[in-house]
Amino acid sequence: MSDEAPIPNRFVKLDEVKRRVGLGKSMIYRLIGEGKFPAPYKPSPCAARWSNHEIVAWIDDVKDGFEGKKRKV
Repeated sequence: MSDEAPIPNRFVKLDEVKRRVGLGKSMIYRLIGEGKFPAPYKPSPCAARWSNHEIVAWIDDVKDGFEGKKRKV
């Protein structure tokens, strides 16, 4: 059993999402429309927030794909 506490989930704003994934707003929303990126949660009509856990999982999936870990040659 690990002594490390799990990282709590939190909501992050678009600016942080863009910085972490290295994509712009238009590309993020295009990928959301294609079902290839986590959709934001809407805590209010004027606010969009992403789950930190979902962003981390997406980064891991993309990284694995780019490194060839999940690709069949």
